[in-house]
Amino acid sequence: MYFGADYYPEHWVYPFAGTPELPESRWEQDAQLMFAAGVNVVRMGEFSWGLCERKEGQYDFGWLRRAMDVMGKAGIKVVLGTPTAAPPIWLTKKHPEILPVDERGLQRYPGTRRAYCMNSDVYWDYSKRIVRAMANALGDHPQLLAWQIDNGIGGHDTESSFNEESRRDWIAWLKAKYETIERLNELMGTRFWGQVITDWNEVPMPMIAPTVHNPALVTDWRRFSSDTCVAFVKMQADLLHELTPRTPVTTNLRGLDRKFDHFDMAAVVDFVSFISNAAVKARSAENACEIDMLRSLKKTEIRTPDGDCGFWVIEQKAAQVNWQDVNSLVRPGVVRLFTYQTISRGASGILYFFWRQPRIGSEKFYGGVLSHDGQPHSRAYKEIKQIGEEIKRLAPVLKDTRVVAEACILFSHDNEWTLQQPMQPNKHFNLRDHVHLFYNALHDRNIPVDFARPTEDLSRYKLVIAPSLHLLAGGEADLLKLYVQNGGTLVATLNTGLADEHCIAPDTGYPHDLTDLFGLEIMEFDPLPPGEDNHLNFKGAFPTSHLHPARLWCDLIEPKDCQILATYAKDFYAGSPAMTMHSFGLGTAIYIGTMSHQPFYQDLTVWLRQMCNLFPLLKVPEGVEVSLRQKDDTKLYFLLNHQHTPVRVQLLKPMHDFLTGKTVSGNYDLPPHGVLVLDEFHAKEEA
Repeated sequence: MYFGADYYPEHWVYPFAGTPELPESRWEQDAQLMFAAGVNVVRMGEFSWGLCERKEGQYDFGWLRRAMDVMGKAGIKVVLGTPTAAPPIWLTKKHPEILPVDERGLQRYPGTRRAYCMNSDVYWDYSKRIVRAMANALGDHPQLLAWQIDNGIGGHDTESSFNEESRRDWIAWLKAKYETIERLNELMGTRFWGQVITDWNEVPMPMIAPTVHNPALVTDWRRFSSDTCVAFVKMQADLLHELTPRTPVTTNLRGLDRKFDHFDMAAVVDFVSFISNAAVKARSAENACEIDMLRSLKKTEIRTPDGDCGFWVIEQKAAQVNWQDVNSLVRPGVVRLFTYQTISRGASGILYFFWRQPRIGSEKFYGGVLSHDGQPHSRAYKEIKQIGEEIKRLAPVLKDTRVVAEACILFSHDNEWTLQQPMQPNKHFNLRDHVHLFYNALHDRNIPVDFARPTEDLSRYKLVIAPSLHLLAGGEADLLKLYVQNGGTLVATLNTGLADEHCIAPDTGYPHDLTDLFGLEIMEFDPLPPGEDNHLNFKGAFPTSHLHPARLWCDLIEPKDCQILATYAKDFYAGSPAMTMHSFGLGTAIYIGTMSHQPFYQDLTVWLRQMCNLFPLLKVPEGVEVSLRQKDDTKLYFLLNHQHTPVRVQLLKPMHDFLTGKTVSGNYDLPPHGVLVLDEFHAKEEA
């Protein structure tokens, strides 16, 4: 397993470190401290364009090669970042047309990272030159382990840019999709407000206007912008595959909060890596959800540096951040806890951000493994060193193990982009919040979860949950029917099938193309403001532990041949169905026409678990998270205590703890933020 840090050698030269006689001497000291902490990989170079090419065409990669040499002496591998995330000042001065234009038509200024438009041919050409030059200069270095393409694609709202070159590409994209203006007008519904198009050049980009743009236009713009981001990364990936074919490539993603299709992005790189803010977030379930989403982006054709089947966390928080209103310290043990959370969910590489807190620039109060003084006495360094020692023991048994999930939650970027637009039935409805209600309940019952697009093969899953697929293509509906017909259990919810892939509402009833699957039709839906709840009455088939409200949205369901599991308790639709179940082929389709509070989804999970034969990994007290990585006869259970107090767990069989090398059984007190990594197989061997 790879364990390391994000290192910026350009920060640690004289006068910021080193001496006038030996300006780069700090690098060797850093490498020694890294080796002592168990570090075997660093990432560097991703913001170095202005240093590697101070003047156009005059390349200097010697300092990066020297930094890689220093790492090599300490046995540390290097992930090199292509430096296209931060264009040099000379380039923006020479070609100001590469600068992005915002939705108000205002050009953004140079002098920061991400100051470029991804539709600019000029920027593409210069990017190809610097990537080619870097690969030719450093691609043969024995320490080169992988490439990271760019950094934080789409950050700072740069997924879209409204330059004239964007307009050119936008029109070309529309021509490829629609082929004729007549078809574009028909499928976009441009006759609404009389916005018909008579020439391709008339198609607007969705810039600031007196009121809202056509939702079909905006959704297509999001798709186009996503394709632009993916194409920019693919251009670099193809170039690097050509120049260094044995070196895998990745790009660092975030928790699906950028406005591009992360599944598409994962398809053009060899392995997924991402930025984790785990130590900043409060709930373990939120962090776990983000990890599982990102792990699920690439399920096949994975090529990591060590040939493992996992993903990397290429920026794991080592200390406090600098971008919140209040940047509190990360408490002792929390970095270790969340490091093991990512490992437990399939990570095969962890790199901490930063190695050392920088003395310069906008991130000088962003915590690192080392603080400003660069000495190894910081609390963060001691904690990372402890983890490094543990990773050495764990790495051999972690090799080739993976997370196996039998439950899946569907997620579509097209759908989310549509729901983020204005003039929705209820502006208080939030898709991510809705997803979290289901995920949290499964997580808290320690049931592993994958995420998938509706177009994926779902046959491997016993349970598929489809929260609010508002935008639903006909082909996606057919695949959901096929899944249920072949024996699967599907749970769908309110706000499903209200529009097709062109944002056109159906005239055949809601949910679009799925009325036969669920044996019902949604006649109306009643959005509720916050605080004005209805309530649910349940039939005997669905056991409950609480009184459950109906919130934000109530579908008025006309049952056809479905079983009614719950009804509404009040208003003019009191007694009408709120939750139903329908047999379809060999499987079962469940429909929930409202939202409720978290305890409802806990009850739902208990019921679905029994129905689908889903088994929690281990029975543990609340607040203890359990994950499982497995391969053949090896099963590694991770127990993480997210509480600030000790928790007593009861182990019914003797288990081997890899972190201590001891066998544990019976009652065991897991300390605050404590971690156990257990394997029953090794315990049997010891016995």
